[in-house]
Amino acid sequence: MTVTFGETIVLVTAVMSNRPRAEDIDFLPLTVDYEERMYSVGKIPGSFFRREGRPGQDGILASRLTDRSIRPLFPKGLHNDIQITMTILSSDMENPPEVLGMVGASAAIAISQIPFNGPVASCRIAYIDGEYVVHPTYEQSKESTLSMVVSSSRDSILMVEAGANEVSEEVILEAIGKAQEANTATIDMIEDLKRQVGKPKLEVEYDQAGADAIIAKIKEIVGSRWSDLLARNPGMYEMDEGEHEISALVTEALKDDYSKNAIGDGFKAVFREAVRSRILQEHVRSDGRAMDQVRPISCDTGVLPRTHGTGLFTRGETQVLSIVTVGSLSLKQTIDSVGPDNTRRFMHHYNFPSYSTGEARRAMSPGRREIGHGALAERAILPVLPSEDDFPYAIRIVSECLSSNGSTSMGSVCGSSLSLMDAGIPIKAPVAGIAMGLITGDDGEYAILSDIQGLEDFLGDMDFKVAGTDAGVNALQMDVKTTHLTQAILKEALEQARQGRLHIMGKMNEAISEVRGQMSEHAPKMIRMKIEVSKIGALIGPGGRVIRAIIEETGTSINVEDDGSVTIGGVDATML
Repeated sequence: MTVTFGETIVLVTAVMSNRPRAEDIDFLPLTVDYEERMYSVGKIPGSFFRREGRPGQDGILASRLTDRSIRPLFPKGLHNDIQITMTILSSDMENPPEVLGMVGASAAIAISQIPFNGPVASCRIAYIDGEYVVHPTYEQSKESTLSMVVSSSRDSILMVEAGANEVSEEVILEAIGKAQEANTATIDMIEDLKRQVGKPKLEVEYDQAGADAIIAKIKEIVGSRWSDLLARNPGMYEMDEGEHEISALVTEALKDDYSKNAIGDGFKAVFREAVRSRILQEHVRSDGRAMDQVRPISCDTGVLPRTHGTGLFTRGETQVLSIVTVGSLSLKQTIDSVGPDNTRRFMHHYNFPSYSTGEARRAMSPGRREIGHGALAERAILPVLPSEDDFPYAIRIVSECLSSNGSTSMGSVCGSSLSLMDAGIPIKAPVAGIAMGLITGDDGEYAILSDIQGLEDFLGDMDFKVAGTDAGVNALQMDVKTTHLTQAILKEALEQARQGRLHIMGKMNEAISEVRGQMSEHAPKMIRMKIEVSKIGALIGPGGRVIRAIIEETGTSINVEDDGSVTIGGVDATML
């Protein structure tokens, strides 16, 4: 099917395999592909082969938005391969296509035979001069202080992704409410389409009674072992060892009567219940913390001698080292996409090596998760950076996750802020981030958790990341696995996140409270001047001979813009 808005057209298809790829598969193999076709904007691809290759960052982020919106709505027990493909057929460079793809994915699944507890709808909402604008253009989003994508069903919020410029929690809450209203109208359209052309849904076979019987047997075998382990308030490694011992005991007792998958699913259910019930009934988390307690924090800067700036941020068993590098504006990233932006001055790259979680696996290029986390931190930092006129540098930050037990993305926000201040880059304010969680019960009871660790993310009902300054929120990401999230709970979570963010920022300020007075001696120095436009040709010379000769002789970089602005950069100040 196609979705059209203005002159932007997106083709969306949904396909499911006839059977699972293997009998022992225990997860949903969902793939979402976002295909940017350069013919949609009348361009020939700039690659060597002049054809589209692997998706760029914008395409991967659009795929993740769709995946996170629809994945929670597939029924338990569905293990067939599902592929959603969104192809940009036409782009008017005004209306972003990613939200159209998200709506099309929900509609395509809704009218197909694929089992789905939807539909879900999505929209982007912007906050401009005190007004909320649904489905803003690229230009409106750029002018706004809040640009947010919200996915929701008729009754509940499922996914939120936002970039902002120090907006208040009240603005965020109101924006989510207005986005949900807009999504309800889209859901009405999808349901009307389903009534007209929808196919009967396939049935998913899931033996609930059998699953309950296995759970009962596992509880009998485990006895008090879970409660005994949790009573010790174990750290990450002690918890892993304890879980492995109990799992081995259960597997040995049941391996002759049940399949590996059935035992594994039952074990996870018992484990989940033990951790969640302790939080709800005793108000104590698995590591012994209170609901709003943040793990111990330590911060350091200037830890690497030759880099332009470094920040080392440690929170509990999560540790991130962020390194900033500045360079000539000629080093801006060139973007080949269907959107209006073709360069990026600030880049944040997030690396998550296997050793950070104590695993041994082959090192690969960054995956979708790494790119998504890097982009989230990039959005959080971008509003506090100086303008290109005030600071004529390209800026790259690399965040290396050295150890992980939850919320490395927010750790990279904190590490990036520390590294920028250490580098002497005049940011407007420090930025900190925190990850929030939610545990809900059957009787309306709930617990909001500050600074969640990996276990609480895995077993909880919400992963809610909030980053910003002491003045407001800069970036937000939320994924929800429950239908019990109300506006009241969301308001409480935002306030608890604000308090946690300010606590973390206080710890960061103890390490470095002001931007360093000068940049590293190893960083390039930049000089900006302006010449008459008529003199640009003389500076460049025939075939670029003059400017190349200057660059080779002085070892500097020279960038000349169409308006006569000239930026000269180099490490050796005498050559400038």
